[in-house]
Amino acid sequence: MIPIRRNSAAPARFEPAVPQQPDPATRPDATPVPVTDTPAPSTGASAHPEAAYVSRETPTREEDDPPLAMEAMRAVQILNPSGEVTMPRPDRTRVMCVANQKGGVGKTTTTVNLAVALALHGNRVLVVDLDPQGNASTGLNVPHHTGVPDVYDCLINSMPLEEAAQTVEGIPNLWCVPATIDLAGAEIELVSVVARESRLSRAIDAYPGQFDYVFIDCPPSLGLLTVNALVAAQEVLIPIQCEYYALEGLNQLINNINLVRQHLNPKLEVSTILLTMYDRRTRLADAVEQDVRNHFGDKVLQAVIPRNVRVSEAPSYGQSVMTYDPGSRGATSYFEAAQEIAERGVKEPVSRNA
Repeated sequence: MIPIRRNSAAPARFEPAVPQQPDPATRPDATPVPVTDTPAPSTGASAHPEAAYVSRETPTREEDDPPLAMEAMRAVQILNPSGEVTMPRPDRTRVMCVANQKGGVGKTTTTVNLAVALALHGNRVLVVDLDPQGNASTGLNVPHHTGVPDVYDCLINSMPLEEAAQTVEGIPNLWCVPATIDLAGAEIELVSVVARESRLSRAIDAYPGQFDYVFIDCPPSLGLLTVNALVAAQEVLIPIQCEYYALEGLNQLINNINLVRQHLNPKLEVSTILLTMYDRRTRLADAVEQDVRNHFGDKVLQAVIPRNVRVSEAPSYGQSVMTYDPGSRGATSYFEAAQEIAERGVKEPVSRNA
């Protein structure tokens, strides 16, 4: 049984409910005492009988909510209205595949928010929506209805990637190749296509523009679409939900990544692990975090994404949480994760050449 800590000073915590009248003999010139959050002196009580009583147990706004000034400062820092390059740009294009065969772990949310955060801070970013559900396209408010040029045309019909890429409204330096429902049949159609595993890689290599980051949002499976993403990428970013089921299928994903590295893409590596949906109220979240950090070491970002309702609300408005509520905890966490990824991208070539 967990012992209950008792406060010996509890009986003296509250002031009398009704203010007492001062003694005229001792305080002839008494004036009304204004009500503050600080406790009244032990002799005293307020000289004004109508003064409202405020208990010290009543939470103040500063204790209940983050200060508005701090929230505004965070929002300005995240939105970066000046447009300056505040996150370091890599010396080469970093193609990152966001993959995990388990659904609902935050792949699309991570892709969208990291891309927006990096683009707002001076990086040129391309998002390739490789999920037939098209959620990344929805989160970036990019049209992805039937008839719109999409990644399916690039994979099956060899359409150049730049013809399908669309600019994201309101976010400079950010482009998106959307996914329509046609992509649902690509798994079957790719079976008979020549060099089916490297179709996306060739399309990205042929893009005439120069990007700092290319994020590929994968479907929750290990089929041909995910294999195309793994062949096209240099790095794998794995979002891991802080629950047991998220860890259960991780070995299978790592095995598939190793197979792709051995046979199709020797440059592929798991570079980044991001913990998502972290609930600090539970011991399970702490246990999962410790297991992941012990196994993957420095590959796990220090930034952890908490459960935050703003992150879930943002897609319904066709926005990322970075623009929907830039002062929220979810936006701040994704901003810190993007900053950490950007700094690692600059340090990595230096350490390899050393």
